[in-house]
Amino acid sequence: MKHDDPFKALLLTQDDGRTLCSLQDLSLAELPAGDVTVKVEYSSLNYKDAMAVTGKGGIVRDYPMVPGIDLAGTVLESAASDYPPGAPVVLTGWSVGERYWGGYAQVQRVRSEWLVPLAPGLDSFKAMAIGTAGLTAMLCVMELEAAGLTPAAGPVLVTGASGGVGSVAVALLAGLGWRVAALVQPGREAVHPYLKSLGASEIVSGPEWAEMPRPLEKQRWAGAVDTVGSKVLARTLAATEYGGAVAACGLAGGADLPGTVMPFILRGVRLLGVDSVMCPPARRRQAWERLGRVYADMPFADIAMTAGLSEVPQLAARMMAGNNRGRYVIDVSR
Repeated sequence: MKHDDPFKALLLTQDDGRTLCSLQDLSLAELPAGDVTVKVEYSSLNYKDAMAVTGKGGIVRDYPMVPGIDLAGTVLESAASDYPPGAPVVLTGWSVGERYWGGYAQVQRVRSEWLVPLAPGLDSFKAMAIGTAGLTAMLCVMELEAAGLTPAAGPVLVTGASGGVGSVAVALLAGLGWRVAALVQPGREAVHPYLKSLGASEIVSGPEWAEMPRPLEKQRWAGAVDTVGSKVLARTLAATEYGGAVAACGLAGGADLPGTVMPFILRGVRLLGVDSVMCPPARRRQAWERLGRVYADMPFADIAMTAGLSEVPQLAARMMAGNNRGRYVIDVSR
């Protein structure tokens, strides 16, 4: 590829405080500094991407910005010995798509320390069917396991179950032998069969999840993966069994935690924070390698839908409205 050859990228700009999103032609000379240039094959659409594209939440720190917190592809040029030309790589997190240009481009230049090798059992499409959402879900599962929980402990709850992280968490936990309860918003009965197909044994819903819980509710869950935060997390903690644990990784419902310390000091419940953005490289590789080993046994193909770069703005708006299901893989060649 020549340095003046054009390629497509989705570019965010601002005009009088409004975020504008357009498909542009860029060249290698316009890419940011970095020691590895990647021919991007696929990216994905995550909740954080939807916030960036729609201009919500102050996600993007500088403009112009190529969004996309994930990418997978093949190294084109490299000054890093660990990633020679032709090497298949994956990038998630590290504030890419927020502070640094991200995956919604056919070519991107990045820092080698942000990359991990494509794990055995995966290709670029499969890696993006997993993406940040799946990596986060696996990190949550690993935290619950590290807390000593096993499927024999009892049922586990996944909140925001029809979203990207939630869908993969349901599939992973069910595949590992857990009895999974999937929490969805009232009025979203259409996603119940989908969640059952991923392995959920129970669908949980109801108006009480939008209300403040009592300090302690009836014990229902040995553990949980929470992607929602706020009152949902507070109710989940209040209903977690003695000695149980909740892996919290999201704030789709709010960043507050309007609960009490009662679950912690009277039932020994543990709240485990999970971060996939700055997750250390060794832990990140461990999670990706495990995802590669289990991919063939998981219904990830049922979770992922494919779209092109030009469809991202519409899909982002739909995601922000809460009308999404599963994962969107972005084929940057479309």
